Amino acid sequence: MDIKKIIDNFSGTFTLCDTEGIATYMNKASINFFEKDGGEKLIGTNLLDCHPEPSRSKFENMMKEEKSNVYMIKKKDKTKLVYQAPVYEDGKYTGFMEIMMELPEDIEVQERG
Repeated sequence: MDIKKIIDNFSGTFTLCDTEGIATYMNKASINFFEKDGGEKLIGTNLLDCHPEPSRSKFENMMKEEKSNVYMIKKKDKTKLVYQAPVYEDGKYTGFMEIMMELPEDIEVQERG
C-alpha cells in the first residue's frame, strides 16, 4: 500500500509543515483549496504568514507546545472538520499537519459504550 498515493488522492486537504511553519507538502485537495492563496506555490513558504491574528499566535503556540487542535468551520452552508496535530518521525518532533474535510449535513453520530 502506497501511503503517499492515498494521501495525494484523499478528498480532504492534507498540509504538512516543518517545525518553523514552512510548508513541505500539500496534497491535491489542499493545493486546490488554497489556490487563491498561491496553491502549490505555498510549498516552501511560511504558513504563519497566511494566518492573521489571533490565528497566527495560536498556530505558533501549538507548534511550540506540540499540541493538537480540532474545530469545525461553517462556510457557504458547508461544515468542515479541521484537525491540526504535531508530526513525529522516530519519536522526534518534525512539524505539523492539518487535515480538513467536509462533513455531510446528515452526519450520523454513534454513541459507543
